[in-house]
Amino acid sequence: MVTMAELYQSVIIEHDRSPRNCRVLDEPSATASARNPLCGDEVSVSIHVDGTGRVSEVAFQGQGCAISRAAASLMTVAVTGKTVAEARELFAQFHALITGKPADAALLGKLCVFAGVA
Repeated sequence: MVTMAELYQSVIIEHDRSPRNCRVLDEPSATASARNPLCGDEVSVSIHVDGTGRVSEVAFQGQGCAISRAAASLMTVAVTGKTVAEARELFAQFHALITGKPADAALLGKLCVFAGVA
């Protein structure tokens, strides 16, 4: 029988090996870059918000560990199609999750694989 830890690990491995939306986004609405000085992970994210206020595309590029790449990949999938407000709420719930606070698991979906990672 597969445990939750094994299931979560398989999601992280899957997104590390075959990251979604790992590319350059043409004409993004906004971009952001960050580097973790403790481990050296680097990521740049580009987003396109359409005229209705929905995230129509998200892409990332970067280098780092499996968790870093999987997190960026899963994040791009999670926010695509959401309104900016919904994406912000998803961020707030994800931040709560990784800092050990109560979070809405139903809203987070597969992002729950990062519980306890921080």
